[in-house]
Amino acid sequence: MSTQRKIFTINILLSSLVCSGLLVGCSSTTVKPNQNDPWQGWNRGAQSFNDSIDDAILKPMAKGYQWITPKPVDDGITNFFSNINDIGVTINDFLQLKLLQGSKDFSRFLVNTTAGVAGVFDVAKELDLPKHNEDFGQTLGYWGVPSGNYLVLPFFGSSSPREAAGLLGDALMNPLTYVTVVGGAAASAATSGARVVDITDTRADIMSTEKIVDEASVDRYDFIKNAYQQRREYLVYDGNPPVNEDDEFNIDDIEGAEEGSANTSGSPSRGASVINNSSTMPATQITGPAPVVNNSSIVPATQPTGPAPVIDNSRHYLDLSAPEKK
Repeated sequence: MSTQRKIFTINILLSSLVCSGLLVGCSSTTVKPNQNDPWQGWNRGAQSFNDSIDDAILKPMAKGYQWITPKPVDDGITNFFSNINDIGVTINDFLQLKLLQGSKDFSRFLVNTTAGVAGVFDVAKELDLPKHNEDFGQTLGYWGVPSGNYLVLPFFGSSSPREAAGLLGDALMNPLTYVTVVGGAAASAATSGARVVDITDTRADIMSTEKIVDEASVDRYDFIKNAYQQRREYLVYDGNPPVNEDDEFNIDDIEGAEEGSANTSGSPSRGASVINNSSTMPATQITGPAPVVNNSSIVPATQPTGPAPVIDNSRHYLDLSAPEKK
């Protein structure tokens, strides 16, 4: 069979898989409509399809890859594709008007491409040029494009309308895309193989994530959705997501309660009313000194208490990283 015919056959198979994914999503189990997640029926079906693909293809490939690939080789492959990704990162830096960071990322790409042997070695890291994470979805968010509803895409996993458009922008910034289009049959076959290696390497690198998802989640779908949305918001706002008005109101309430507690310190009188932030107890119910209300441990549920979640969905592989327990 000729090379062109093989490539044509592979494209037909991939198209069939995409159609299967769409059909699975459409035939998903009907769930109760949710104002905050109106596409939940489709999403759960698409996530189930992605899990099936992961169980049948990606996870076995990743395990085999880990078994046969020495750690230095694995790191070199990861660095190579990360170096290609730095082209898109640099472009998005400048599109977001991050001129200093863009200059550093461009320098990082030049150093790793030359001294790092096409990016196989991360020499720039030793020169205080760290890796940044910028993509076109973040650029759209920077310019005020709303994320839209949570959306699970077949093969790509967690996303949203804005991030789906970002995938297209990222593809246009990837040089492998143009090699595939204009490079002929041999170049197309080479880049297709490179993409398979990239996906397999990525899946192998996040193998440990599935244990976190399986052990930490009651509803796996909600866990992945919340982790993905928090992570994307963290990236769009460079680690400083805005606090909404409800959060500020809750914080003011807590501060007021703390002041009230301080004013009643010392020798409180019998029968004094005590506020515990959730209810007011009548004075007649208190038979002793007013208890000290400790609000220092109270944190609003939506207030950020640390860095972004451990799960990194920026490359849209979260749903393929943690199949459900059987």
